[in-house]
Amino acid sequence: MRARWATFDSKANGAFTLVEVVMAMFIFAMVISGAIYGYVQANRMAEWSSMSFAAQSYSSQGAEQARAADWRPRDWPQTNGPGTMDELPPTNYIMVDILDIPSKGQPGATNSLFWVTNYVSVANVSANPALRQIRSDCVWSFPVTGRQYTNTVILLRAPDQ
Repeated sequence: MRARWATFDSKANGAFTLVEVVMAMFIFAMVISGAIYGYVQANRMAEWSSMSFAAQSYSSQGAEQARAADWRPRDWPQTNGPGTMDELPPTNYIMVDILDIPSKGQPGATNSLFWVTNYVSVANVSANPALRQIRSDCVWSFPVTGRQYTNTVILLRAPDQ
């Protein structure tokens, strides 16, 4: 028996050149890196959004605590302080706390805590009619970029409300 040798036709059996393979791998790498970058950016935006919502909630909490104070300007004798007719005179308060967001690590570990400072200020807007402005500024830092952000809530309050 005679051995049969296959004959190859150059048109029927084409192949990729090395340049075409390298270019295809380069395009594939660029597409995959774009997808990974998009995922990382979406994750970063979701983290920033959760921290911003938590800071807004903390700012609202400070404003509502100040709003809940008793204020009766028509009572006599006029006094101020806890348990009196004016529990929250015009002044500034500073509260430092931990931002309430889900985090990694053990509770209380320093690498998983995000600190926030809440500045609450109460100011008289007008005497007749009696009106006060309560402003709560929550300052927090985004750990990825290190930039500081401020969430603000401003309320106007009349007495006995």
